[in-house]
Amino acid sequence: MSEKLKREFIELLERDIEFRYIVAGYIGLSEILKRLDILERGQNKLWENQNKLWENQNRLWEEIKALREGQNKLWENQNKLWEEIKALREGQNRLWENQNKLWEEVKSLREGQNKLWEEVKSLREGQNKLWEEVKTLRESQNKLWENQNRLWEEVKFLRINYDRMRKYMISGFRDLKASIGVAFQDHAASFLQLMLEEMGYPDAKVERKIIVYNGEAVEINLFCEKPLIVGEATVSVRSIEEARREIEKLLIRTKIVEERYGRKPEMVVLSVARVVEEASKTLKELAEKYGIKLILGKEIEEVLAI
Repeated sequence: MSEKLKREFIELLERDIEFRYIVAGYIGLSEILKRLDILERGQNKLWENQNKLWENQNRLWEEIKALREGQNKLWENQNKLWEEIKALREGQNRLWENQNKLWEEVKSLREGQNKLWEEVKSLREGQNKLWEEVKTLRESQNKLWENQNRLWEEVKFLRINYDRMRKYMISGFRDLKASIGVAFQDHAASFLQLMLEEMGYPDAKVERKIIVYNGEAVEINLFCEKPLIVGEATVSVRSIEEARREIEKLLIRTKIVEERYGRKPEMVVLSVARVVEEASKTLKELAEKYGIKLILGKEIEEVLAI
C-alpha cells in the first residue's frame, strides 16, 4: 500500500465514523471502536476543559497583568520607602551626631559641676572661717561693750568731778577777788588741794617746797608728795616768750623732783591768773605737748561769768 493511500485511508477513518465502524467490523475491533468513541467523548471533554483552562489562563494573565501593575506600584512605593528610609537614616545620623554633641555637653557640664562642687566646698570652708572670725569679732565686740560701759562709768565719774571742780574754781576765784591780800600762789595751792580731794586724795597737802639742787635752793610753788604733784603759779603771762619761759621753768622743776623722788610726778600743773591772747595759744600748745594741766584764770572767769 502506497503512502498516499494510507493517508487517505486514515483521513477517511478520522472523518467518516460509519466507515470506521465498517472497517472495525471487518477487523473485529468493534470493542475498540467503542472505546475510541469513549475516548473521543473524553477528548471532547478535554477540549472543553482545555478551553476552560484557556479561559482561566486568560483570566490568570489578566490577574498577572493586574499583579504586575500592582507590583510596579509596589516597586514605586518601595522606592519611595527607600527614599524615606534613606532620609530617616540621614536624620538618624544627624541625631547620632547631635547625641554625641549632647554627650560632650553633658561631659563638659559634669566637669563644670565638679568644679562648682569644689568651689562650693571651698566657699563652705571659707564660710566656716568667716563664722569663726564673726565669733571672734562678737567676742571682741562684747569686750568692747564692756570696756565702753566702764568708760561711760569713768566719764560719769569725771563729769561729777568736773561739776565739783567748777564749783571749787568758782568759789576759789570769788575768794581771790574778795581777798586782795592773799597771794595768787596760796589760792592756787588751795584750789589744787580741793581738786585732789575730789579726785580721791582727802589727805593730800599742797604747799610750797624748797629743794636744794646742785648747791642751789629751788622753790616750787605747788608741791604735793602723795600723790606726787609738781606745779607753778604765776600771776600773768604777757608774751609768747614769757609763756615759753614759764613752761621751761616748770619742766626743770619737774625733772628735779623726778630725780629727787625717783619717780615721775602723777600731775604737772601750771596755774596762770592772766594771760594775753597772743601768748594763750602758745601756752596751750606747749602744755598739751608736755602733758601739763593748764589752769587759766581769765578763761575760767569768762566761761563761768564770775
